Amino acid sequence: MQWWIGSGSLDLEKPVFLGILNITPDSFSDGGLHLEPTAALTQASRLLRDGADLLDLGAESTRPGASSITPESEWARLQPVLTGLKASLPKVPLSLDTRHAEVARQGLALNIAILNDITGFSDPLMLDLARQTACGLIAMRSRVVDGRLFMPEYGSEGEASAHSAIGEMKEIKDRLIEAGIDPERILLDPGFGFGTTFREDSALWKSLPDLPRALDWPAQRICIGISRKRFLAWRAGAKTLAPGQRDELTQEAHEEAKSWGYRVFRTHEVKELCGRDEKWN
Repeated sequence: MQWWIGSGSLDLEKPVFLGILNITPDSFSDGGLHLEPTAALTQASRLLRDGADLLDLGAESTRPGASSITPESEWARLQPVLTGLKASLPKVPLSLDTRHAEVARQGLALNIAILNDITGFSDPLMLDLARQTACGLIAMRSRVVDGRLFMPEYGSEGEASAHSAIGEMKEIKDRLIEAGIDPERILLDPGFGFGTTFREDSALWKSLPDLPRALDWPAQRICIGISRKRFLAWRAGAKTLAPGQRDELTQEAHEEAKSWGYRVFRTHEVKELCGRDEKWN
């Protein structure tokens, strides 16, 4: 099984790791650490050295309570890093994490390989871009209220079932397929923590073994974005564990998901495999 990402493809029969490169001052895990282009390029090289298959760049924080930014500000952060990566590591597939069509369009002009939209290409302009290009797509489930990402109090009651979240994933899948987009270009993302409480995240995680059947969608075409999420700390009984201290829990979750057939992981740290950076040189 292949994931088509523009002019190339990735083998989905083996684990694929998207190394997260946050170019933000306020991301929940590493905000501010890689905001400057030199620091971002150093982190990119480290992720590749540690085993990342591609890089996922984002310049807008989507942590709970984060301030929104304009597409112009988002692109101002992204552009020097994107051009630097294209110059120094031209073979590395790049994923652009954005929900703004203006930013996506400029990234596509620089030949990014993947568009990663946390709002599941619900914006008609983003859907048009997805339809008009050949890039790979990651379509995440999230909840938007009055134009803003909805982030409830994580410890509140919330739903104890994954029914609503799975229904939202089905809507995303149908939206992309009905737009005529080849399924081999698409990965779906359950969106842990995006509009969900701990109870709902727990139910969603427990549903993963049966999720491909529920969606009529292969596990290999589902991207697991659980890295450093508070869900991991909460289910381990360590609610106060800082994001940067959750990498071991992240790896344990990845191994659990692999046992259910999942193969694509978006992650801050890549320690499962080492020494693969030579293929990008």
